Amino acid sequence: MGRAASILRAGQVRPLRRPRIAGLVAVLAALVAWDAHASRLPELADRWDIVLVAVGVLPATFAVVWLVEPLSASRRVLPTMLGAGALAVLFDLVGLESFFNATKIVAFALLGFMFLQMLEALSWVVLVAVIVPWVDIASVYRGPTRVVVEEEPGIFERIAISFALPGEDAAARLGPPDVIFFALFLATAHRFGLRLAATWIGMTAALAATLVLTYAFELDGLPALPAVALGFLVPNADLLWRGLRGRRAGVRLKSDT
Repeated sequence: MGRAASILRAGQVRPLRRPRIAGLVAVLAALVAWDAHASRLPELADRWDIVLVAVGVLPATFAVVWLVEPLSASRRVLPTMLGAGALAVLFDLVGLESFFNATKIVAFALLGFMFLQMLEALSWVVLVAVIVPWVDIASVYRGPTRVVVEEEPGIFERIAISFALPGEDAAARLGPPDVIFFALFLATAHRFGLRLAATWIGMTAALAATLVLTYAFELDGLPALPAVALGFLVPNADLLWRGLRGRRAGVRLKSDT
């Protein structure tokens, strides 16, 4: 009963308070400014581009997910997500690319929160975390992701999150599922009383490492969902194991009675 109560407290709805709203506005404004003006800055060597994205732009992007995470348990997440999506489409139509990119981050994060609300048990999320990396690997190397990136690159560029590079028109990009599952796993940490900060750090660091490996081995790209899943599973491994064991013990207890 004590464990159930702690989970309920961990998963209760928390409003976006003023300091968090101010932080969200500041981070989004910084991302918009970077995306709009990075190409005007002096060009850097490729290795420094990677370092800049890995330690600066990428963490700032996923700070948005952290800042909106209190909305993950809200009943208003669906209309809020639809509103963010509509705003993103509007920015795209009027040609405000930097605002379009920033608003997509919010919309994808809210979509991840909405998916979590459809999952009733922690075991379901763990199952998702175990399966989706393999689906992502298959999609990147043999499936639809490969087809879109190679044959219809314009489509991927429109829906992906872009990380602008200084002095260049090119950008590093991350697909929508990577942001969606990042948000889903981060909200899971809140809902089920896992390590929220460690989960964010683990997933962000794993994504940064994936970016560095892509550059180091001169690859066109690597699947990102394995990094997101590991960043969620590893920092919470002991808590997840205890939670799943406790659930199985509860099922056995019910069957015995």
